Amino acid sequence: MLRHWLLDPAITYLNHGTVGATPTSVLAVQQALREEMERQPARFLLRELSALSGQSPRAVPRLREAADAVARFVGARGSDLVFVDNATTGVNAVLCSLDLRPGDEILITSLAYGAVVNAARYWAERARARLLTVELPFPLRHPAQIVSAVAEALTPRTRLAILDHITSETALVLPLAEMAAVCRAAGVPVLADGAHAPGAIPLDIPSLGVDYYTGNLHKWALAPKGCGILWVAPERQPDLHPPVISWGLGQGFTQEFDWVGTKDPTPYLAAPAALELMREWGLEAMQTYNHRLAWEAAQVLSSRWGTDLPAPEVMLGCMATLPLPLSRGKTREEAARLQYALLYEHRLEAPILCRDERLWVRVSAQVYNEIEDIERLAEALESALHML
Repeated sequence: MLRHWLLDPAITYLNHGTVGATPTSVLAVQQALREEMERQPARFLLRELSALSGQSPRAVPRLREAADAVARFVGARGSDLVFVDNATTGVNAVLCSLDLRPGDEILITSLAYGAVVNAARYWAERARARLLTVELPFPLRHPAQIVSAVAEALTPRTRLAILDHITSETALVLPLAEMAAVCRAAGVPVLADGAHAPGAIPLDIPSLGVDYYTGNLHKWALAPKGCGILWVAPERQPDLHPPVISWGLGQGFTQEFDWVGTKDPTPYLAAPAALELMREWGLEAMQTYNHRLAWEAAQVLSSRWGTDLPAPEVMLGCMATLPLPLSRGKTREEAARLQYALLYEHRLEAPILCRDERLWVRVSAQVYNEIEDIERLAEALESALHML
């Protein structure tokens, strides 16, 4: 499968989850769209892209057509879904639209993505609200540990809970529907950070019971870089605005997000081609293969190093984060040196993380990977670790 990507064949790439990698056929679709746009830029961007001009020659504007296709992929309606550059942008859209007051609380977890933590802290401080972090165990033994921790942390002042669907560093598939249910019972809206979910696991957003869901398509859904989505429950849409206010203000949810100024929209417009490619390859077969390889990697590396598995199989998707032997490094500086050694000395790309004064490696499993890549990683790590 590696022939479908531009990835350097001399590098063992086990880092698909960081920024994704786009197949060449999808890049070709994007480039054709760029060339079409440059032939008639004003027509493409101002009259065909969105319904804002009111004079589109197309029955369905280009962005709405693409949004409809993506929405079907995630079990939603196109009218409830807009494009954003990435999941962090979607998170900021929700946070900057909140009517926070002094003493209010935003709840996040200790496994949240760093950029999301920064955004939540920033908007809370502006309103003199509190950022409350729920400590979640990692490693863990059962999803119920997560649900009960979230339930116990909710207070009458909680105005929003930001919950991961799949955590970034620790690579856990969290019980999002169950977490959302306890928040809903307490009257707390939920913003789901699904940065790693679209394409990685089966996804039906409306069934999760969340108020907002943001995710990336440029990771596991194979779209070009800079392609994310924000789904919003209909009752939440009137109060939501993009971080960039532009000509769509007051024109409705989709109008506001569909035009936030001149930019390259081709990552969004090429996304349906990426989803169609996954269907051609067999979406369920891809997800099954990637999960099995990630789980096999977890078992192989844990057994080889005599370490414990970080979570049960049901909580892993296409990635697994494994602890390195305890005696081998415990600082961020050592993690950075080890990651650079993997790339520049062993021609292998995989993130090395520092958590709880211990080093961890996160393995991404995409269809261009195979178990031999995992064995190569183990050998490279063992060699590089002796250099710390």
